[in-house]
Amino acid sequence: MKEWRKCSVATTEEAEDILAAALEERGITGIEITDHKPISEAEMKALFVDASLLPTLPPDDGTAVVSFYVEPERSEEEVRSLVRSAVEETASFLPAGSGEVTFDTTREEDWINNWKTYFEPFRVDDHLVIRPTWKACPDTRPDDIVICMDPGTAFGTGAHESTKLVLLAMKPYLKADTRLLDIGTGSGILSIYGLLSGIREAAATDVDPAAIAASRSNTRDNHVDDSRFRLYEGDILHDEVLAEKVGTGYDLITANILANVIIPLSASAAHFLKPGGIYITSGIINTMEDEVREAILQGGFRILSCDRMGDWVSFTAQNITS
Repeated sequence: MKEWRKCSVATTEEAEDILAAALEERGITGIEITDHKPISEAEMKALFVDASLLPTLPPDDGTAVVSFYVEPERSEEEVRSLVRSAVEETASFLPAGSGEVTFDTTREEDWINNWKTYFEPFRVDDHLVIRPTWKACPDTRPDDIVICMDPGTAFGTGAHESTKLVLLAMKPYLKADTRLLDIGTGSGILSIYGLLSGIREAAATDVDPAAIAASRSNTRDNHVDDSRFRLYEGDILHDEVLAEKVGTGYDLITANILANVIIPLSASAAHFLKPGGIYITSGIINTMEDEVREAILQGGFRILSCDRMGDWVSFTAQNITS
């Protein structure tokens, strides 16, 4: 298996999410965060967690490590420069720690599979449960929607705050005649939730081939009817042929991506929606909230709600163009 270089950046718990977002905006993916925050009682109640599987944490000293993987041929000097830029940007908002960078080498199977040990079934709300495909789900109710999920290397287990925000915001708009467009689908979790909730159809796009593969696999695992789901690989913002294939007249758009993608997307999202259609965005770090809000308003939308979870923000907006 291929070897990868692991880059770890020393930071603070206060800055970990903002630093991760700054790295993502610079093209870094597959980010992991390690800190010493204890799991709260509320979080334990919300998850189906086998506590014996969780590692014993040292005392919480406020420090954190943000890590990611790069190909070994990428120079350390280049990576250090990128990290330094992200740390300096983060430090302009709040204490970001030392920013010390260390490198290690890991084999591909380690970082693709080892995290699965800690991915347990969990409940998003009273009627939605996310279950990893490799684990049983012991505590479900007759009216639960249970989504079986293996994201592979794509984003979207459902556990991240940004994904939870969209899942919760979608719920009121999932009707029998709803047509959903999921832009940046990742693991396909949002489309699958819509389809299992009984919407008419979903279309999904992503630029990442790994996300396309994960979405196809997850729709099969959840017994989604292929006639109700269309999946497209490509950049809907810049590929006119793809945009034409995807079509228009959708009732609902979801986009759980990043702020620097949502901002340009908001200028054209109304084109894909019916008048009065709903546009739900997430993946927005709170430092970018105002810029995204302005882009959504300029795109011809009325903001219905702004929801927050941790350091993340989600907007629900309505198309007011005719």
